[in-house]
Amino acid sequence: MTITTTWLIRAAGIAAAIAGAIFIGVQINHPSLDASSIATTDVVVRNTLKVLMAALALVGITGIYLRQVEKIGLLGLVGYVLFAVGYFTMLGIEFVGAFVLPTVAPDAPAYVNDVLAAATNGNVIGDIGPMQTVILITGIAYLAGGFVFGIALFRANVLARWAAALLAGGSLLTIAASILPQYQRLFAIPIGVALVGLGLSLWRGQRTASSETVPSVRTSKLNPAGV
Repeated sequence: MTITTTWLIRAAGIAAAIAGAIFIGVQINHPSLDASSIATTDVVVRNTLKVLMAALALVGITGIYLRQVEKIGLLGLVGYVLFAVGYFTMLGIEFVGAFVLPTVAPDAPAYVNDVLAAATNGNVIGDIGPMQTVILITGIAYLAGGFVFGIALFRANVLARWAAALLAGGSLLTIAASILPQYQRLFAIPIGVALVGLGLSLWRGQRTASSETVPSVRTSKLNPAGV
């Protein structure tokens, strides 16, 4: 199989769509997070899927950006960099949540509870060190990046504009999660839907482009050039 630019862009579209679907799926009936639940099979599986989601999202938004790099401009570059930083740091946080906190919880439940509280807009009582800064950077980069990137995508008008608008609006709406933490899982759904929409739009666009062919010109022995 020959790996072409078109193939890579289509693969990025699939990655974005899968990331969005996972992001939506892990929110459904999500249990409360604390030191006693972090090591349960349900939470470990969800957190592992979140690690996969963040990795796929990085691939997806990179393909989305590269597909329209000439039209998306400086605003798009800024939005992409911020959004990518958000997902990159999110990948690290989710890795810690899936593979580190479950092993730490029995010996340091207070620390685990504080890390989880910081990640879910709860009240942090103790000192969690650099995790506090990383979580803060993740939140700012993710929300600001999604908002700016969504606006740039909407203006570029290359992929589905409704999905670009939903990405911008959903990122802005997620700020309300700090005010209404009991509904924070619901605020994640619009961004998940936006990623699915953008990913499918990217995949379909590249599929259409790759299926377009130039009409062939019949040639003959007397006139090899076909003119």
